[in-house]
Amino acid sequence: MKKTILAAVVLLAMSTSVQAQLVKFGIKGGLNYSNYSGSDMQFDAITSYHAGLVAEIKLVDSFSIQPELLYSTQGATYKNAVEEFRNELGYLAIPVMAKIYLNRAVSLELGPQASFLLSERNNFDVKDANTFDFAANAGLGLKITKSFFIEGRYSLGLTDVSTNAQTKNSVVQVSAGFLF
Repeated sequence: MKKTILAAVVLLAMSTSVQAQLVKFGIKGGLNYSNYSGSDMQFDAITSYHAGLVAEIKLVDSFSIQPELLYSTQGATYKNAVEEFRNELGYLAIPVMAKIYLNRAVSLELGPQASFLLSERNNFDVKDANTFDFAANAGLGLKITKSFFIEGRYSLGLTDVSTNAQTKNSVVQVSAGFLF
């Protein structure tokens, strides 16, 4: 009986140790270079930021799933003959990236992103932004150490930013992060 209990405790401890190695949590942040696409109007990009939480769930040696919870600001500017208009949208972004490791340090990242509008700061007279944005993401990641990483990503919006215009978010992100 004692051997059975001891074996169960050892197996449970080993299982917990293996689980800790398979899931890592961390933080990340970086710069956004965003613009609107899909319109006849000529917009200019803005530089903004993103920051939040990240997890990496290793399924096999060369494949992981990386869900994230980020605050991300996106938008664009528009200039006419008289003045410049700036539209900046703050989203709670939830990308879920499939990470395919090409070697121990470099990964290809692909996945969808759902974003929920939290704030709209602009100097337009109307507030007509859609409250949900769906995007497809693709990028590359580089592990500098076991814990520190950098990423570059492109996010192509698939839904319209506004109810009154057929424009979509287009965002280039550069990030740095740390896994615990």
